[in-house]
Amino acid sequence: MSSEHNEAHAAHGEHEGMTKKKIIQVFLILLGITVVEFIIALALVPKNIVPLHLANPIYIILTLLKAFYIVAFFMHLKFEKVGLMLSIIVPILFIIGLILVLTNESHYWVELLRPVKS
Repeated sequence: MSSEHNEAHAAHGEHEGMTKKKIIQVFLILLGITVVEFIIALALVPKNIVPLHLANPIYIILTLLKAFYIVAFFMHLKFEKVGLMLSIIVPILFIIGLILVLTNESHYWVELLRPVKS
């Protein structure tokens, strides 16, 4: 019986940080990030307060921040062992790098294939 109790206690202790208060705190952070994204998209970009070429990197950074909070707290990755975290985070970083390289390459091809106006 004591081993069952210890296993149950260990499983509970592993996610002790996810209290109702912490869940509400993470929810409010995600809500705040989303509100900032909407303000940029619906108010600042149309009025040219923030140019589109600056808004896009801001969206990407804010989206990655939201993804971090979702994965870390709601998918409980923050409470996992380092090996598991690295096995998930390292491929994601490579994918992000690939997306950035392909985005840069696509801009090159758009400019290259744009018809020349005389």
